Amino acid sequence: MNLQNPASWKYKLSNSQQIGGIETSVVDNGAGRGVRIAWVNTGTGLRYKLILDRGMDILDAFFNENSLAWISHAGMTAPQPFSNKGIDWLRTFGGGLLTTCGLSNAGPPNSDEGEARGLHGNYSNTPAELVSIKQPDIFSGDLSFEIVAKVRETTTFGPSLEMHRSISGVLGSPEIRIKDTVINRGNSAAPHMLLYHINCGWPLIDEGTRIVWQGEKKPKATDANNTDFNRKYEFTRCAAPMDEHSGFGEDVAFIDPKADSNDRVICGYANDELRLALKITFSKTQMPWLINWQHWGKNEYVTALEPATHPPIGQAAARENGTLILLEPGESRTYDLLLEVLTGEKVKEFKV
Repeated sequence: MNLQNPASWKYKLSNSQQIGGIETSVVDNGAGRGVRIAWVNTGTGLRYKLILDRGMDILDAFFNENSLAWISHAGMTAPQPFSNKGIDWLRTFGGGLLTTCGLSNAGPPNSDEGEARGLHGNYSNTPAELVSIKQPDIFSGDLSFEIVAKVRETTTFGPSLEMHRSISGVLGSPEIRIKDTVINRGNSAAPHMLLYHINCGWPLIDEGTRIVWQGEKKPKATDANNTDFNRKYEFTRCAAPMDEHSGFGEDVAFIDPKADSNDRVICGYANDELRLALKITFSKTQMPWLINWQHWGKNEYVTALEPATHPPIGQAAARENGTLILLEPGESRTYDLLLEVLTGEKVKEFKV
């Protein structure tokens, strides 16, 4: 099916939803009861679920019969706005194709200038305000779609950050375009950190799946705890489930990624056996860091590639080493991500 060729479907369709688009609904059962969601169907086999009440992050994602995302034991839960102490964040971490960390802290719990910060910040436990939905229009030949929302991280007398998020695509293209703009709406400088937790699981992720990236791996305090598997493969292959990753076991790499002449960093995962890959593209200027998290626990089998403004060291450490971003009143920063599904021969060619 070639949706990019209108001659193949002109006069044969009554409604764009027959080939794809955006559908909103409310979950009525389980821990996610009452949560607003939006299913997006690109008309290519790529379909994904936005959790509007969790910052409009992405939970489920499929290409045809294959899941791209890892879903945690918790799965979809309602937002918990006060799960911001210690590691409470983990209790409602659903995994999913995209979990956004920030907007002011990314990394472990810490205390900065007398204020406690919980693991990975407040963003993913904050409902989004839906601004607009643009559907494809088969009659005008416009196959583009877009959903736009805003999320506020604010407190009276304190920092007030607002993020405008656009998730868009075109029917017939197996890709997700994410554009985020973070604005300081307050009257004083506001700390800012942002990390995109792109969590992938089986069957895309399997023993031998290639982890594609290029750059320099930077040492971190826990490198000595990495398994023999990564001492051998240097974060370029996915492992089988392992006992070493039971509980809190994990391997983590901080990467200074290499960009091309257009400032683009390209990374992702390639499963040569399935002939399926997920390609991730972002701007090195916008996000100078890439993290690879691996947790090969039995029944908790996941890896994530994480474009970020900082390594996940927390706000206090970023302030101490002089890298913490301080947005002045009215100042904004924009971040662009492109997620693309590759199939067939393109998978074999996916190297950087």
